[in-house]
Amino acid sequence: MTSAAQITIRQATVADCEAIFALEQELFGTDAWSQNLVRDELTAPHRTYWVLETVAHEIVGYAGLLALGSEADLQTIAVAAQYQGCGLGQLLLDKIVASALAAGAKQLFLEVRADNPPAIKLYQKNGFEQIAIRPKYYQPAGVDALIMRAFL
Repeated sequence: MTSAAQITIRQATVADCEAIFALEQELFGTDAWSQNLVRDELTAPHRTYWVLETVAHEIVGYAGLLALGSEADLQTIAVAAQYQGCGLGQLLLDKIVASALAAGAKQLFLEVRADNPPAIKLYQKNGFEQIAIRPKYYQPAGVDALIMRAFL
């Protein structure tokens, strides 16, 4: 396991598309975004993506934000399995919150799989509260999405 001190965070570019897509497939399986969707997200207006990079220039995590007006949406957050549990998810979430605040957002929303207790715990620890459920949102598994919100 690598410590957070050996990881840098930087704004993602289109050049990171392949690495992000590879992590999408590894971590999310049938829920993974397509490579075209990843590229579209990296270039879309009002979106900012961040990547976690090792000293060997390996992308081991990423997160994205859609910020428009007083509301922002955490589009995605992911950390490679072998790097989980050492504070990198928190590092990404902190960057997303700071970016949302800088964009003028007053609220930050997200969706999380109901069967992902570590992510739910991270969000709750950071002031997110569940406000709704989207039944069977994640397909094809039919897993519910919890909609959560934090006031910034």
